[in-house]
Amino acid sequence: MVSRAKSPVASALGIAMRDFALGATKGLKIGFLAPLTGPVQAWAAPGLNGCKIWIDRVNAAGGIKVGNRKYQVELVEYDTMYQPEQALRGAKKLILEDGVKLILMIGGNDFSPEVRTLVSQQRMLVATLLPSDLSPDAPTLVAPSEVHPIYNVTGVDWLRRNKPHLKTAAMCAQRDLLGLPSIATYRAAFEAAGIELIAEHVFEPETEDFAPIVEKLMAGGPDILCWDTAYQPFVHALTIEAFKRGFKGQLLSCTCDNYQELIRHTSPEFMEGFVFQFPDFDDPRLNDPQIAFEAPNAFYEDFCRRFPGTWSAVSWEYASTLELWKSAVQRARTFEPLSVLALMKVGGIGHHAFGEAVWWGKDLFGIDNALVGDWPVVTIVGGRARIQEFCSIIDWWKSHKPLLIRHMRSLGLMWDQREQLGASL
Repeated sequence: MVSRAKSPVASALGIAMRDFALGATKGLKIGFLAPLTGPVQAWAAPGLNGCKIWIDRVNAAGGIKVGNRKYQVELVEYDTMYQPEQALRGAKKLILEDGVKLILMIGGNDFSPEVRTLVSQQRMLVATLLPSDLSPDAPTLVAPSEVHPIYNVTGVDWLRRNKPHLKTAAMCAQRDLLGLPSIATYRAAFEAAGIELIAEHVFEPETEDFAPIVEKLMAGGPDILCWDTAYQPFVHALTIEAFKRGFKGQLLSCTCDNYQELIRHTSPEFMEGFVFQFPDFDDPRLNDPQIAFEAPNAFYEDFCRRFPGTWSAVSWEYASTLELWKSAVQRARTFEPLSVLALMKVGGIGHHAFGEAVWWGKDLFGIDNALVGDWPVVTIVGGRARIQEFCSIIDWWKSHKPLLIRHMRSLGLMWDQREQLGASL
């Protein structure tokens, strides 16, 4: 590309106007389309609260500067109740009526084929927490903060290296687009680690009695009980049932939200060493040099003060996406979705909360729209969630790519199998 030199007058004007911005008199709307009620709300409502903290801080600092104007950020929320029809109504409202420039979603069941079509037709920039939603037919859908369920391989690999005596596992999950991709991932991770999966149970999301499930899982005497990516109420019910039945082995789960309550309902000794993937943000390791989330300890303190007792795996994730989006908006000097997306992905490198990452995923999702780097392995130590290690998802993938693809395809979860999967759920 040929670079054209600017005239001295143009250069001078550019310098003079670079930091000049009109008053923050306009609003810039962001949509939040997620289940704010129901069993999945623990992975949405705390994230909404994290967005409120981020927006309050941005607006207090004058808003977002876009070109020569500053904009106050406004959050427009819509409760999907994790029902596809409700999610479609919400997407239409946010895009066609509210005029949002970005939509934040948990994804999964909410990102139905109808929502996918609408987003693609309107070229709306959407951020999901589930990279398994990604596919080439939704080029403006990105996963910039969370790489569920791929990061679950890191917890299993950490156990392989640090607790090599663990040889068998039993696993369960709910039958939906959160649980099933995670099953495929854990299957691959256990196989790669040489851990035999001796029992597996997929239950319906309406399940209330978990005693028979835990009884079945424990029947073979597994070293590990894995709760996959079960909802918070499920994780709590399953863990308490395992405690009642005297399980003495290793507990493993994608999340362990409100683990303090679990400690109260079981015991500190029972919960010691529980492995999952999401730290509290007062963790000292989040002050490591590579961390790209601004002032995580202060964010955690502010969150716990404003929304006590509600910190969860997603409390910081939507805010992390917003920070990445804000940076791209300011560099693009526009908030139009396609331009912002181009700046988000420029160079193929970005920064998620835990450091530098690459835009990745073509082999698994058909498109490089997931921002993937290192991810923390967390264990409960002395009653607190603490990061044990930041592990490379990419390194695991390089060694075990065919394995994960095989397990994803066996469950009909690859992007080119999506229509078949939707019909089976």
